[in-house]
Amino acid sequence: MKNVLITGGAGYIGSKLATKLVNLNYNVTVIDLLKFSKSSLNHLFYRKNFKLIKSNIQNKNLMNSLIKKNEFIVPLAALVGAPLCEKNKKEAIEINLNSIKFLVKKSTKKNKIIYLTTNSGYGIGEKNKFCDESSPLNPISLYGRTKVEAEKEVLKFKNSVCFRLATVFGYSYRMRSDLLVNNFVYNSLNDKKLTLFEPHFRRNFIHVNDVVDGIYYTIKNFNSLKSNVYNLGLSSANLSKLMLAKKIKKKLKYLKIKIVMNIKDPDQRDYFVSNKKIEKKGFKAKTTIEDGIDELIKVFTHSNEKIINNY
Repeated sequence: MKNVLITGGAGYIGSKLATKLVNLNYNVTVIDLLKFSKSSLNHLFYRKNFKLIKSNIQNKNLMNSLIKKNEFIVPLAALVGAPLCEKNKKEAIEINLNSIKFLVKKSTKKNKIIYLTTNSGYGIGEKNKFCDESSPLNPISLYGRTKVEAEKEVLKFKNSVCFRLATVFGYSYRMRSDLLVNNFVYNSLNDKKLTLFEPHFRRNFIHVNDVVDGIYYTIKNFNSLKSNVYNLGLSSANLSKLMLAKKIKKKLKYLKIKIVMNIKDPDQRDYFVSNKKIEKKGFKAKTTIEDGIDELIKVFTHSNEKIINNY
């Protein structure tokens, strides 16, 4: 049975990943401060192959011993998103970059690192051209810059796979409503209207379950994927903000879409992304944006759980 360490494993992606791997009988250790949700892993406590350590990843002695005990390491602990990193610049550099440098330094041939970064590193892509893994990286925010630098560190370690993630959507045990699709559905239900700045801005999207399946696929096929970086997104979901809003309006007929000119979106990302490289290796994201919208409408309609976002 393989041992897997997930840092930040109580978070939006981590709680879903930990659940899948525990259910597949991997030995899973999560280290997390439980800052945003104290209950996202409660359903795993009865499982003998699951262990939660409430601690900071900056505890170097602890991290060192965990790196030695675990073959696969998925470092998800991070300050996520541009606003949060701007507010806590020093901590963002410590957690997002320096902790990754430490992980790489302490890892040996026995370790295998699967690192998730963001395709926001592409910044503003060229019109009519897809960003692929060889496209120039132009991260706009401190968040994007720390993740791009950390990816370079991980790629120095040959036993690694890096994924540049599309914008993630869908339900998780540690729910976030600040991610674009989740946010648009949440606001559409609560306000019955969506206000769009720079509606032509483009992005790629992926369901959280597909992210988890992509990581599981990597664990199973590590040797054929390693020492490489891949975009990970849903190829049918390269959409502008206006296209996304219209897809939601198809489900919620009453929705009013208001476009505001002359206001800049603080997030200046604008690109379409090619996922061909990982698809050629045999993994393809499956959950459509429409199915994700249906899921989110049900979640936000029937749940009264309080969602604490990152910022």
